[in-house]
Amino acid sequence: MKRLISSFVLAALLSPALVVAEEAPDSVRQLAAKLKTWGINPTIVAAVKTQNAAGQSLDQIKQRDATWRATSGIDELMQSLLDNEAAKELGKLEKSEPYFFELFVMDNQGANVAMTNKTSDYWQGDEDKFTYSFHDGQGDVHIGEVEFDESAQAYLVQVSVPVMDGGHAIGAMTIGINIDLLEAQ
Repeated sequence: MKRLISSFVLAALLSPALVVAEEAPDSVRQLAAKLKTWGINPTIVAAVKTQNAAGQSLDQIKQRDATWRATSGIDELMQSLLDNEAAKELGKLEKSEPYFFELFVMDNQGANVAMTNKTSDYWQGDEDKFTYSFHDGQGDVHIGEVEFDESAQAYLVQVSVPVMDGGHAIGAMTIGINIDLLEAQ
């Protein structure tokens, strides 16, 4: 029986000192249309609307972000974002396929609303995953570059989609995809 090795694994084996970000394969682009529908999930939309209505200032978000980055474990805020109803819904989505890894939802400023794993920071508002998918309230799909993730020991790509309400983006969702597991399907 032949064993298939993805081009990403092969590249790492041939050149372990050189890990270069690559474009996502066509299978990710094809999957993006399905993932875009996740941005209208009622539980996720409701959570984003609630956080948007709370009206956090950007200064408050940045203060929380600084605390988040300085916290090595899981504090009360982080735990609440791992346990809320939207996080439970993300967990179901993540478990729907073996190649999904680390899902999180952001509000209209890029602050975390819900997550399946602790993210490295609280505020995503200055990152492409948010700015391109939120797209000033217009909404769009953003596919990041494939990169080797040390913690997962796998090649991952992030696909970000808008969270939509009434035809307008009110936030964004990022879905991590394990390329090797996707390509093995």
